[in-house]
Amino acid sequence: MISVHDAGMAGEVGRLAAFRREFHACLTARRDALFELADALLCGDAPVRSLVELSLVGEHRRGHGSLYAALNRGRIDIERLRTAVAAVPLPRAADGRIILAVDVTCWLRPEAHTCPQRVLCHTYGRGKDTHVGVPGWPYSFVTALETGRTSWTAPLDARRLVPGDDAATVTAGQLRD
Repeated sequence: MISVHDAGMAGEVGRLAAFRREFHACLTARRDALFELADALLCGDAPVRSLVELSLVGEHRRGHGSLYAALNRGRIDIERLRTAVAAVPLPRAADGRIILAVDVTCWLRPEAHTCPQRVLCHTYGRGKDTHVGVPGWPYSFVTALETGRTSWTAPLDARRLVPGDDAATVTAGQLRD
């Protein structure tokens, strides 16, 4: 049994319920366990330090073994998920424009010697007045920004750049998609 409610409700709650139902449909293997894992990630009161702690969050109603099985054998239909995220209404400025921000950020992995497709990521301030290259994976993020005094954003896409990718070309593709 899952906690996806009927999307017949009006307004924001109805849109959220419809998105949750579509997200659940994007999960193709270990569907319910992955869904509860996502709920636990979003509803936890503190930063996630370990998977065992995450399995203790109330929204994760299964044992910690199913959490590991969901991570190891669960599958997500990425294209369907992209379509679901793209269907969510975007925040707009007062004049109706959509304001997008793009950022390329590296997930630094200096000790992961066997991880494939790492590149040297330029970093700032990892020592006194030094700027060094640290192995990692660069990701290109596209988000829609809200106007006014808010920090809320709507993440639209994230893609990992592989060696040889041109960030501008990848970003242009993300915006087209």
